[in-house]
Amino acid sequence: MPATIHVCPMTRVEGTVTFSGARHLVSLLTAGTEFGRPASIAAENHLWLTMNDIVAAEDGLTPPGRAHVEALLDFARRWDRDAPLVINCFAGISRSTAAAYIVAAALAPGRDEHELARTLRALSPSATPNLLLVDLADDLLRRDGRMVAAIAAIGRGAEAFEGTPFALPIS
Repeated sequence: MPATIHVCPMTRVEGTVTFSGARHLVSLLTAGTEFGRPASIAAENHLWLTMNDIVAAEDGLTPPGRAHVEALLDFARRWDRDAPLVINCFAGISRSTAAAYIVAAALAPGRDEHELARTLRALSPSATPNLLLVDLADDLLRRDGRMVAAIAAIGRGAEAFEGTPFALPIS
């Protein structure tokens, strides 16, 4: 399944990487989270972004920032797409689903933002993409608010302790 993004919680990374055959991994985790990169993922193919899952500045916490999204976009554009990409966060619900949405939008610039958001919701009923990440990407990708509007339109996902892994085709 090349040109596919697999999204999962931290507890399911090893299995998702093995199942998918992925050779690239993006982890969006809070500072201090213990996480072991699967042995099948080379260090240079693992992007680790450190941030809290928040949408506004809070004392002592690190909100997603423009530099995080720029690094994500740079990494995604270097991904050869010969094998799937895995994206994880702690629960597989907010930061990782936002990152998957962002990567898919960036790599398929003609894809409709609302169709992409509806596809994300259909694949993951619990997906609640982090709106700050989406807003920053919307600006960087010059989508004129369409990404934010599309994610707002699908609303908050179903309550879940952790998301179920899913695969999002890029096109």
